[in-house]
Amino acid sequence: MTAPSTVGLSSEARNLHWLLTNLVEEVPGLLSVAVVSSDGLLLLSSDPADHTAAERKEAKAPTGPRGSAADLATVVSGIGSLTVGASKLLDFGGVRQTMVAMEEGSLFVTAISDGSLLGAHASPDCDMSVIAYHMALFVGRAGHVLTPELRSELRDSLERKAGPVRSGR
Repeated sequence: MTAPSTVGLSSEARNLHWLLTNLVEEVPGLLSVAVVSSDGLLLLSSDPADHTAAERKEAKAPTGPRGSAADLATVVSGIGSLTVGASKLLDFGGVRQTMVAMEEGSLFVTAISDGSLLGAHASPDCDMSVIAYHMALFVGRAGHVLTPELRSELRDSLERKAGPVRSGR
């Protein structure tokens, strides 16, 4: 996997990129990971679109729009919102982690202390407990540095990478 470009970023942003890249490279079964702000904006990702076709095929990562970081961020944000609502309704306290096991893969959503979320898409044969453990480690290492300034820097970085938004009409 190729690390996302970190040129021009602060040391905190580069460290988060490194932690995220390391998470995906070190944990068997992880296909893609995204950090999403409390308002649902993608902050950081290991977008499968950044990998070569051979890497995606080897990892059995989806291609096309269904495999994009934006789609993962949308799903993570939606699940995060749904589980927070359920938690309030049931009066069970804050949501720490949500795991969804599907026939063709698994989805994990872990809360970060500032309201942001760490989401991961994994292969169907992954060890869910190993992924949950490593996601908790990531949150412990990275959660405290997600200041409003860093969130803004990460969002701006993704917007620069994506380029201007163009209308198809």
